[in-house]
Order: sequence, then structure tokens, then C-alpha cells
Amino acid sequence: MTVAIVGYGRFGRALGSLLEAAGIAYRAMDPVADIPEPHRAGSLRELLAGAELIVVAVPVPRMRELLEAMRPLLRPEQLVMDVGSVKVKPVHAMNEVLGTRVPWVGTHPLFGPLSLAMAERPMRVVLCPNPLHPDAVRQARAFFERLGCEVIEQTPEGHDRIMAHTHALTFFVAKGMVDAGSGVDVPFAPASFKALSRTIELVRSDAGHLFTAIQHENPFAAEARAHLLGALELIHRELEALPPEAAAQDTPALELPALEKGVPELTQTREHIDEIDRTLVELLARRAELARRALRSKAQAGQPVPDPAREEAMLAVRRDWAAELGVDAEGVEAIFRAILRFSRRAQQTQK
Repeated sequence: MTVAIVGYGRFGRALGSLLEAAGIAYRAMDPVADIPEPHRAGSLRELLAGAELIVVAVPVPRMRELLEAMRPLLRPEQLVMDVGSVKVKPVHAMNEVLGTRVPWVGTHPLFGPLSLAMAERPMRVVLCPNPLHPDAVRQARAFFERLGCEVIEQTPEGHDRIMAHTHALTFFVAKGMVDAGSGVDVPFAPASFKALSRTIELVRSDAGHLFTAIQHENPFAAEARAHLLGALELIHRELEALPPEAAAQDTPALELPALEKGVPELTQTREHIDEIDRTLVELLARRAELARRALRSKAQAGQPVPDPAREEAMLAVRRDWAAELGVDAEGVEAIFRAILRFSRRAQQTQK
């Protein structure tokens, strides 16, 4: 298989790294990006020639113009798919420009450069079924599964509605809090804000540049924003109208609904432990992937595997971290020695 990537921005580069790791050949074209020489195509014709799969990784407003330029160069045995974070408009454009002539499918990889760099798993992808080309979804599913992704099927409208009330609103709230200076450089913060702060930082570092596109190109984003703002305005008015003496009394209408009521303390504690343990296992899976990635890099650089000096230095740092937090340093060291053994076994089962 040879994959053609049209657009080599942040996601295009990230996809290229996934393709290399999977042993899939690819070429890319982007007039402003620095594409490695072995993968660089000098023209659209050169890029598309011989490619079984064409990935359109350009901003949604540019998609129709690009599809029209590609159309005379495409063949019926090729598959075209977009990777935009909205689906109604790209699917509409592909339907109008490519129609029944060339197979196409709308997709949305729910991961980005930062999540790939951090080896977050699972990697999920949304595929939109295409009644004009029923086999296109099967081919796209096989492609993403070969990259190690989990696949979810959803209609374009269903996808965009969900993204409007999740993805778009997260960006909207993050932008509002950043512009309002909320929680910037505070010396302390409650755990609830720390979790929100991490979300804001993820938005800013991984896809902050997509803010306008996510809000403008999703046909349901404005409705979701208005619904949120309406709810916040209502809460604000109710708080303003609340008499001072009522602040010390129960106000059910202004309380956040509890997740559960009457849960015994022990049961709740055990549930929290289960959640933390689940997170630890997910982090171990990510660490195993990073260990395999480090092994490949060492092999290319001719560096020794394992590296005892590096491991001892790493353990010393972990002991220091434990001491800072008032945790048993020897116990933490023992845990990380076990993690190092786990990572070595992961490297021996290189994917």
C-alpha cells in the first residue's frame, strides 16, 4: 500500500509517523511544509499516481477547491478520505465533487500530535458510512485498524452534534477562561480546578490553532454555545436574586447534582482506588509504547540497550520525587525497578 497525504501540517506529519511505524509507504505534498525528501511529491499528479489511499488533511474551507483539482487525476480504484474534525461539510463536498466516480469516506481521527507523542491509548477514529460506496468504509476501517486504531461508525450529522456539545464546547470554555485570565499563575488551586487546568493546557498545546475552524465549520456549534450561555446566564441571575440569608440554607436548584447518594465511605474509597488503578494500567500501556519507541531510536543511533547508568539516574530522580511528597522512597524505587523490568519485556515484544 502507498498512501498519499495532501497537506503536511500538524496532523499530516503525525499521520506520517504512524505510517512509518506500521511499515506503510507514503508520499506527501504541502506548499509550505518541510516534508522529508524521501516522502516529498513535487506535484499533485506525482502525489496521486500509484497511491491506493489519498488522505486529505487540509482545512475544511480549502477542501472543495482541492477535491476539484484532484478529480481529473483520480481513478475509480483509489480511495479518498478526509480527516477533519467536522464531518457534515467535508462529506457534502466529497459527495458533490467525487460522487459515484471515485470512492470516498469521511473520517475523524480522535487523536493528535500531542496524544501520539504521549503514547495515549486507545487511538479512536470515527468513520461515516457512505451509501454511494459501501466498501469504502470497510477499506478505511482496515487501514486504521492496521495503524492500531479503534473504529467507531457515526453519521456526519450525529458526529457533528456530539462534537458540538463536547469538542467545540471544551474549546469555547477554554478560550473564555484563558481570555478572562482565570487561574493564571495562582500559588494554589483546588483539585477541581487542576483537572480543568490540565484540559485547558491540552487544548492549547495540541489543537488551539483549530479554535475558529471547530466553532465555524461545525453547523451545530453555535446552537451548543447558545445553550451553554443560556444555562450560565440563568444560573447567574438566580445567584444574583438569592437573598443573603438564603446562602446558608439548602438551595437544591443551585446545587450540582450528585453522582450518587448514600454511598458508604468504604465503597466510595474502593471505587476511587479502582479508578486510580485503571489509570495506572493505562499509563503502563503508554509507557510500554514509549519504551518500544525508545528501543527503535537506540537501534538507529547505535546506542546500548539497556543503559544501566541512565536507569540508575532515573531511579535516583524517582526517589527524590518520593521524598518531596513524603512517600516511602525505597518502596517507590522498588516499584520503578519492577516497571523497568515490565518495559524490557514490552521491548522484547516489539510491535
